[in-house]
This record gives sequence, C-alpha cells and structure tokens, in this order.
Amino acid sequence: MSFLSDNLALISLIALIIAVVLTVWRDKNLGTLAIALAFLIGHFIGGIPVKELIAGYPTDLFIMLAGVTYFFGVAQTNGTMDKVTKYAVKSVRGNVALLPIVLFFAAFIVSSLGPGQINTSAMFAAPVMLLAADVGIPPLLMALVVGNGAQAGAMSPLSPNGVVGYGVLAEQGITGWDITIWLQMLIAHIIVGAFAYVVCGGLKLFKQQKSGEINLSALQNIQVEPFNTKQIATMLCVLVMIICVVGFDLHIGLVGFVLGSVLLMLDVGDERAVFKAMPWNSIMLVTGVSCLVDLMESIGGIDLFADIIATVSTPFTFLLVVGFISGLVSAYTSTSGFIMPAFFPMAPQLLENIGLGQEYLLPLVATIVVAGHLTDMSPLSTTGAVFIGGAPDTVDRKPLYRGMIIWGLSMSVFGAVLCWLLYGIIGIL
Repeated sequence: MSFLSDNLALISLIALIIAVVLTVWRDKNLGTLAIALAFLIGHFIGGIPVKELIAGYPTDLFIMLAGVTYFFGVAQTNGTMDKVTKYAVKSVRGNVALLPIVLFFAAFIVSSLGPGQINTSAMFAAPVMLLAADVGIPPLLMALVVGNGAQAGAMSPLSPNGVVGYGVLAEQGITGWDITIWLQMLIAHIIVGAFAYVVCGGLKLFKQQKSGEINLSALQNIQVEPFNTKQIATMLCVLVMIICVVGFDLHIGLVGFVLGSVLLMLDVGDERAVFKAMPWNSIMLVTGVSCLVDLMESIGGIDLFADIIATVSTPFTFLLVVGFISGLVSAYTSTSGFIMPAFFPMAPQLLENIGLGQEYLLPLVATIVVAGHLTDMSPLSTTGAVFIGGAPDTVDRKPLYRGMIIWGLSMSVFGAVLCWLLYGIIGIL
C-alpha cells in the first residue's frame, strides 16, 4: 500500500486518462466516474478524509451552471430563442448567398446571450439544415458556418462554457480575461468560418443565385409571428441579466435563479419543461472532472501532467504542442468538461518548466480555449453531432458525417497553427 500512496500523482493521472478512454468507448458520463475515482484514490489510497474530498467539489461552479441553464431553459422552452432564429433567417430578404453568414452572427449572438454553443446549435440545427436542403445550400457548408458561429459565442461571460472557464481561472486567482478571450474566440471562428464558407462552395452561391439555380421561395415564404408577451418578458430578463452580470459583477448563477423564478411565477414558462431542458449530463461532467482535478492538484498529478507536456515543448513550440493536444483530445471529449478544468491548472507550471514568465499565461490560456473549441465541429463532439442529427432525410448523412469528421480532426492541426501564429508569432495578446 505504501507504494501506491507514494505514487498518488502518477496513479491519479493514469486514472484520469483511463477514465477518458473508457467513457468515450462506452459513451458514459466522465463526470460521475471522475467523482468515483477521486473518492477511491483520494480516500482509500491517499487516506484523505471524505470531508476534504467533498470540499473539493466545485459547489460554486455547480450553482453558476445550474442557474444559467435554468434561466435559459425558460427562454428555450417558451419559444423566445426559436423566434430570434427565424427573424435572423428572414432578415436576408431572399439573398441565399448571405444566409450562412447572417446565421453565423445570429448563432454567435444567441450563444453569447447565455444558451451557449450546444443549446444554440440544438435550436438552430434542424431549421437551418432543412432550409439548406430546400434552397440548395451544401449541407456541410451550412453546418460548419452556423456551428462555428455558435462556437464563437461559447466563451461569453453569460454562456455555460464561459462560466466554467472563468470559474476555473478565478480559482487560480485570475480574473478580468473574459472579454479578451471571448473576443479571441470570435476572431478565430470568423477566420475558420470564412475558410469553411469558401472551401465548401459559398462563393458559388452568388453565381447560382444570379442564374436562378437556387430555390428562393423557401426563404420568401417564411412567416414569423411577433414576439408575444411572455417572450418580450423573457428578452427583458435577458437584458437585466446582462446588466447585473456585466455591469454590476453579480453572481451569474444566483441571478439566473432569481430571474428564472420570477418568469416561472409569472407563468412565462413550464417548470417541468425547463428542468427537463437543463443539461444535467454536462453539469455533472464539468463538476465531476473538476472534483478529480482538484484532488490531482493537491497530490501533484497536475504538476506531473505539466512535466510530461514540458518534455515535448520549447519556448518556441509550446503553443503548437498545447494547441494540438487540446484540440485532439477535445474532438473526443468536452472542452468545458475536460479540457479547461484539466489544462488551466497545468498552464502556470508548464510555463515555469520551460523557462517562460507568467506574461505568457494569457496566450497559453487563449490557445487552450480556442484550439479546444475549434475541433468541436467533429461529429464525435456534441456540437457537430446535433447538426448531423438535424439534417433532414433528403440529405445523405454519410458524406456529411465524413466531411465533418475530416474537418473536426484537421482542426486539431489547423487550430494549433492558427493560435501559434496569432498569439506566438504575431503576438496579438
């Protein structure tokens, strides 16, 4: 037993890697397994008291995520966000070539307002993929452009991923980076979205529109009813949340519970539908992994992780290495549930190991965030998967799936190089 207790750091790191592999293979929740491993390794091998292990569970993060998703569950189930989507589609006034571009920014705005990239993609996927089939837009083009728009808003201070990322950073004493990282996400996804638009046939749409090869009636016949009283009340509460969180730095989770409760008391939403819409799987994933990572920090597992990455990194290549690993792992797991909780605590130690100062921490964190999210359009990740599922029966899913998996995995390289160029070579941060 002494051998095991003397090698807790190594055991915890191996356990985390095995847990990731098992949950990807068996399609199970990594968060619940992570809590179990934290208990088994920390208490039975390391002798850590149960109360101390429970204290490592991120209660504040749980309240933030639950509060945000509770509030936006109201907005989602009462049709507010769906109507925002339809108004965005109608705004192009029949200009099919501009439709994916408009939807990119519509998805970015909706995602940034609080639903996050997964909920936004779930709302957008079915209608925009059906619309793409009806008007003749390549389905891969529509999925990649709109999906990247949703991803661009993922690190908004109001969105679940932003809540997770900035919460993990705050635990390390790092604050005030939210707007900067959110902006970097937008810049990177505009670059990638534009690339997808060009290589997937977006420029051809202008010619096809002029030649009459595109069915414009599907766009011209869209009818959208005005926002009703309940939806107007919901939008006003979204505005109040933005003011409270951004203007007064109030706790986003508690504000979400207050505003969501007010809306439900006013019968603006259905409570059962709201709780059903909350992503409990994701909440358990994020908080469970954070619990295990907290244990790993205390027993040296995170330092060991940093040491291993440092052995294959140099001051010139560390952004490339970390960006590639973040992107590749994220293609199979979750950026919010695994990448940020595990990689953020490792970042300061990595810089120290390779002989760089903490002034490089922001570029490193931005690389972890951006590179991790860029691969999420893989159909192995939730965001990419919902666009596959949202494609109508008239669309052949095999080439769509093949195209998205090639895209997603290639982004592990493209994203690493992009971050290296932006933050390492050009130095925009």
